Amino acid sequence: MNKLEIHSTEQSQKALEAETARLADLISINATKDGSYGAEQISGLYFNRFSQMEKADYTHTMYWPTVGIAAQGKKVIQVGDEHFEYGGSTIFVAPVALPVMMKTIVASPTEPFLGVGIYLDPQRIAELVPKVYPQGLPKVTERSAGYMIPGDLAFIHAVARLVECLAHPNDSELLAPLIVDEIFIRLLRSPIGVFVAETVFVESNVQRVAKAIRWLQEHFAQPLKIPELADMVHLSQSSFREHFKAITSMSPLQYQKALRLQEARRLMLSGRMDAITACRMVGYISDSQFSRDYSRFFGSPPSRDMNRWRQQMNS
Repeated sequence: MNKLEIHSTEQSQKALEAETARLADLISINATKDGSYGAEQISGLYFNRFSQMEKADYTHTMYWPTVGIAAQGKKVIQVGDEHFEYGGSTIFVAPVALPVMMKTIVASPTEPFLGVGIYLDPQRIAELVPKVYPQGLPKVTERSAGYMIPGDLAFIHAVARLVECLAHPNDSELLAPLIVDEIFIRLLRSPIGVFVAETVFVESNVQRVAKAIRWLQEHFAQPLKIPELADMVHLSQSSFREHFKAITSMSPLQYQKALRLQEARRLMLSGRMDAITACRMVGYISDSQFSRDYSRFFGSPPSRDMNRWRQQMNS
């Protein structure tokens, strides 16, 4: 690389850092308290702000189909067997809904973790895919549950312009949908765009798995019957298991178990429900099996986990 190329690369990196810092300032203006919440004026836009590093436990949650940017700070995201470090203007993409574990590893009260995301709109993406891929989708061999791509100046600039719309009601109504389209187009044109496009491509294996995921989300308390689920999405049992694992980094049973346990914890925390009732509500028959699975998943049995959470909330 000659001096001119080095200078150009350095300038590009400085421009990326400056735009990422500007995006962080915009997030900070709109996310004044710790937590995760959506922007009411722009459907699908949400913010994350966390001022403390999580020293011990991971946070278990659902990660809906999303493209997100960590403008400041850093998180670790675990999906099944896969780990992602999310920070430094990197872009994280989850093409399908995933139960994940997350942990803030770089944050402070003066420099909190600041993130922004846009939920992927399958209908809008389906309308854009033929324009981005007029010759059809290229063949895909290896897939992942999530994807990390380096920060892109044009992409981050588009997200910053979307957040800026929140300060102007007319822009939120008229310009924001156009900017969201731009963001989706830039995502589809990115190195991992084909993985997003597959989710809306009729009869692709990814769309078939996505259909199975939707069924699991709506019927997680019902017994899991792989032959029936595979038949529903028109795949053989072996192909269904293989594609499900490749796309979510977990088996269908592991996915269902994560949904059940997360819902059981939510019921016990928000509804003050006892463990046995929550166990039955999410589809478990055996109390002991529920307790074992819960302990493996969350690190402690239900009663101890609830006591710890309630102490934290009351402190």
